[in-house]
Amino acid sequence: MSTELDIKKELRASMNGILSARMREAGMPFKLIFGVELPRLQSIAKDFPQDAELAKRLWSQSIREMRLLAIMLMPPETFTFKVAEEWGKTMLTAEEAQIMAMMLLPKTSACKEVCMAWIEEGKSLTATSACLCLRHLIIRGIKLNEDERLFVEDYIKKMLPRANLHLRKAIQVLEAAIEE
Repeated sequence: MSTELDIKKELRASMNGILSARMREAGMPFKLIFGVELPRLQSIAKDFPQDAELAKRLWSQSIREMRLLAIMLMPPETFTFKVAEEWGKTMLTAEEAQIMAMMLLPKTSACKEVCMAWIEEGKSLTATSACLCLRHLIIRGIKLNEDERLFVEDYIKKMLPRANLHLRKAIQVLEAAIEE
């Protein structure tokens, strides 16, 4: 079981029509939403191999669950700075930013480099993902060097007053982690 068709069959079997309708009504920017909840998506992901090409094909689709599964199925060693830049430019929702920050980005060798670039870029979704990821790293005991810490602290001061809700929350949890 390793094709997109097999994945779609699993998603269709797990579809939650009520949740799907609510997400569409809320304006989620996808052509198709199955309404599958995150724990079930994680379970589905375990049935498929991590495969960079498959993940890239899933990410390119306008289907919420396929994009979230792409994050889960992307091998961390192939999620390079270049791939992260491409995916960051096409990130669509705060949910994708959050899943990226927890399930993929912290496992990559370019993690801190990507986070700093996404923060510097200033785009709300990628900055949200970067802040959440950095918080995750700090909690795991990974330290920011002095330049990184100063850069992040400057960003926090500059962006917090004008950040949207998702970014503001991400900045606040990062700030709390830095202060601990």
